[in-house]
Amino acid sequence: MDNRKKNIIYSFILITLVGIVWVYRKYNPELPTHFHVRGTTMGVVPYNVKYIDQEGRPLDEEIKKVLADFNQSLSTYIPSSEISRFNSGTAFTYESAFFYPVLKESKEVYDITEGSFDPTIQPLVKAWGFGPGKTPTIKDEEVDSIKSFVNFASYISFDEKEVRKSKEGVELDFSAIAKGYAVDVVADLLRAKNIHNFMVEIGGEVVCEGHNEKEKVWRIGIDNPRYGEGGQQEQLSLIVELPNKALATSGNYRNFYEKDGKKYAHTLDPRSGYPVQHSLLSASVFSSSCMRSDAYATAFMVMGVEKAIKVIEDHSDLEAILIYDDNGVMKNYISEGAEKFIMNK
Repeated sequence: MDNRKKNIIYSFILITLVGIVWVYRKYNPELPTHFHVRGTTMGVVPYNVKYIDQEGRPLDEEIKKVLADFNQSLSTYIPSSEISRFNSGTAFTYESAFFYPVLKESKEVYDITEGSFDPTIQPLVKAWGFGPGKTPTIKDEEVDSIKSFVNFASYISFDEKEVRKSKEGVELDFSAIAKGYAVDVVADLLRAKNIHNFMVEIGGEVVCEGHNEKEKVWRIGIDNPRYGEGGQQEQLSLIVELPNKALATSGNYRNFYEKDGKKYAHTLDPRSGYPVQHSLLSASVFSSSCMRSDAYATAFMVMGVEKAIKVIEDHSDLEAILIYDDNGVMKNYISEGAEKFIMNK
């Protein structure tokens, strides 16, 4: 066969293959694999979910539904929610899978932090009435009276089927842990669908797994507590990589009021009944569970730097970055295990 005939045959084969590919792509378009789902939950809390799915499945509605189910269980703003019905009664048999795990985690953190994290704090929060532009006024005798309703270990008991209270008027509120817990719930939804490259963020609390669309480990910024003060121009204090970790941050730096020349944080100590006064500006906690990270970040803001460090050093499953004020100078405590996450040292 001469070269001319060979070229004709090769050209025909090439044209045929190109045609087959064109027809396949026309009638079988490539599915998108990178998704970014946005929305709001818990009223006005924004959420962002990024994930890579080789099957090209849009999960907007499923994410929205699982968050709605979560709120129907644990939101105190929904009168018909499980937690609202418990608060108005004395006992409640769980109707969803959400209630028992948060009670179990709360009890563990309550015990380890010696009551610094306490989901029965709601009556105190209501009494202090923190809000934009408000300077709370409350008498000592009122604090003492209300504080008698705050003690998770004394008043709340539970098992795998129901939760009970031993004193009428005691209320549960998981707002200090709910965002982190909701992050875990969405992450579990993705894992159940065999999706293992994702970032789930709700109100600043986040879980990352695998890699992003650039095949890099996910990176997250930690806010500078002094951004905008005294010439502080850096909005982010630190940038961290999250390789299959959860991160939650709590801070007092934007929520405080001034009285008699002193700054009082909007963080209440459930044991004293009063706002905390110490040097800790923010606490960022790394762990395998965002619910756990969220609870400890809240507790550390109550405990202060020294006591928080003791808990971190005693528990190998926790790593943390504490940003605090040292006589007007902002300093960091970074646990040994957290060092490896930091990118902008």
